[in-house]
Amino acid sequence: MKKWTTLAALMALPAGAAMATVPYGSMPPGFDRPPVRSVPIAGVYNKYWYNYRTDILEAEKELKSDLGRATDREDRWDAWDEWATEVVDADKDYTKVMRKKGYPVGRVSIEG
Repeated sequence: MKKWTTLAALMALPAGAAMATVPYGSMPPGFDRPPVRSVPIAGVYNKYWYNYRTDILEAEKELKSDLGRATDREDRWDAWDEWATEVVDADKDYTKVMRKKGYPVGRVSIEG
């Protein structure tokens, strides 16, 4: 039931408005942050997009909680590592289902 409540709240807000505040300033030096989508694949707002956003929001809430309980550097690294794994998994799940639905899921990266 909680997931559906969160989903309903996400649907009522603009794409970026429902995201938890991730304390990127406390990210360990050298940590590679995985990208988090701010717009849906092919501009399609469907249940898969909202499930993805819910997964990201839950990962961010858990990260903040884990960082709050961290007692040393290893705990902080573990929290960030777990968050990154959850973000990557959510993106894989989302792109997989959108690919099956026939949407183009490519990502363009520009590196300088």
